[in-house]
Amino acid sequence: MPQALDPVTQHHVNQAAERLADEFTGVFSRETIARYMAESQDLLGEARINVFVPVLAHRFTRERLKALAQADGTLAKEQPEVLFVCVHNAGRSQMAAGLVKLRSLGRIHVRSAGSTPAGEINPAAIEAMEELGIDMSEEFPKPLTDEVVRAADVVITMGCGDACPIYPGKRYEDWERKDLETVRRIRDEIDRRVEQLIGELIPESPPSAG
Repeated sequence: MPQALDPVTQHHVNQAAERLADEFTGVFSRETIARYMAESQDLLGEARINVFVPVLAHRFTRERLKALAQADGTLAKEQPEVLFVCVHNAGRSQMAAGLVKLRSLGRIHVRSAGSTPAGEINPAAIEAMEELGIDMSEEFPKPLTDEVVRAADVVITMGCGDACPIYPGKRYEDWERKDLETVRRIRDEIDRRVEQLIGELIPESPPSAG
């Protein structure tokens, strides 16, 4: 079990839970939000620097609650939802998520997760994405949870084996490529696939009649 947080950090965690309670008023009870916040802290593991705990727990819990509400139909989807899953959520799935955000111009909502998340994102992946102008400095590896799979329209696995739960009627793809030897080649291959995926999820509007 993770160590108990110091009083100051715990106070900030409680404040983060209050903000979520305000945001999800009428959708989730305060008890549900508190439970998800505590569970998210456990899933994220013991942070090396306690000051980051409230921020990461808030962001992770917020995404989980949004996904849960979407999956249950209490929160409408305004965009297609894509989930990328790899083992550590520290390289391929993070790069794919960043590329979808860039190439779709915000028209697709994307999440990423790992079956066994690492402690931090691979610095080589961050550097490779910076070459395309994508800032991943505030991203962090996240555990795979059931509600984000349920909320996704498309689940794309990238070498995580059988860790991802399967739901009937949901679209699944496997983008595992064992012959990619460098981070740049992985990035460029993912980028090509991202462009294809965006074209399928958001077809270009036909030209209007003159």
